[in-house]
Amino acid sequence: MRKRHFKSLAIAVAVSAAGLGTAVPSASATSPLVVRPGQSIQKAVDAAKPGDTVVVEPGTYRETVLIDKSGLTLRGSGDRTVIRPATGKAQAAGACAKAGSGICVLGRSGATVDGVTIDALTVSGFQKHGVWASWTDRLTVRRVVAERNGVWGIAQERSTRGAFTGNTARANGDAGVFVANTVSEEGGATDTRGTELRGNTLRDNRIGFTARRVRNLSVHSNTITANCSGVFVVGDEGSPQAGAMTIHSNRITANNKYCAKTDRLPAIQGSGIVLTGAEDTRIRSNTISDNTGATPMSGGVVLFKSFVGAKNNGNTVSGNVALGNKPADLANGDTGTGNTFVSNVCTKSTPAGMC
Repeated sequence: MRKRHFKSLAIAVAVSAAGLGTAVPSASATSPLVVRPGQSIQKAVDAAKPGDTVVVEPGTYRETVLIDKSGLTLRGSGDRTVIRPATGKAQAAGACAKAGSGICVLGRSGATVDGVTIDALTVSGFQKHGVWASWTDRLTVRRVVAERNGVWGIAQERSTRGAFTGNTARANGDAGVFVANTVSEEGGATDTRGTELRGNTLRDNRIGFTARRVRNLSVHSNTITANCSGVFVVGDEGSPQAGAMTIHSNRITANNKYCAKTDRLPAIQGSGIVLTGAEDTRIRSNTISDNTGATPMSGGVVLFKSFVGAKNNGNTVSGNVALGNKPADLANGDTGTGNTFVSNVCTKSTPAGMC
């Protein structure tokens, strides 16, 4: 018995010593790897195996985190676990840091990173994006606060079956949440295979949510307010066309922040939901109110011809409560075909007769 006691004590001392400056897995193979203030999240992720959970205790961590293996969960304590950019000599190398992002989930063509979960963290102040994902499948981002990042709060490209639930994206330079086919080249819209945005709060960004050249996703039960535009669906002349999505049961109110024009877009203010070059999209059962502006895309629900000439076709706007939006609650400024506006509660439409 005495010999076994000394052996256990030696193991405990070794584990304690190893914990200086890095995260140490618990003795049980099924226990999480725990990261404490002053330790490295990246070292814990590097040590983790598929199926492992890395738990980041409350504190501020100045680093970027790259996840390039499947099946990992990275979990914090919400606004008490904060990831910020490294400074001075602590600045990190690596693909994620060089890209200016906070957390990156990166696969590659033919080798996606699958089943990663990022849960209950705050990612703040990065030059580019808070959470950035490329070549992923079944990525879950939930209960994340992405704030004051230079471009996108939470973003994915070249990815399928993502789930973005219960997040808060605020005061980011472009979109709070961004889903695209790819950001590096032109091409037709890609099938996201059912990517879902549910229960998020998107506030004080340039655009609350942008879907660019993608198809087959659901945007529902979100609160989107105080942006320049609430929801922006972007298509172009590529084939297949963007769209085939459902935008329903959202509260989209007072997106009246003013954003100056860019190389890609005119000035934006007071836009609830904007479709440009989209098809077969269903906008239903939303509350869209008090979005007011005097820019080309201002209004509650706006169908606007794509800037490269692609038209909106076959979209349905139904059962929405759209009130107090200016210059109109519903606006169809496109010449596409098959767009229908039915059973909406509204006061003014352009052209008249859609309320």
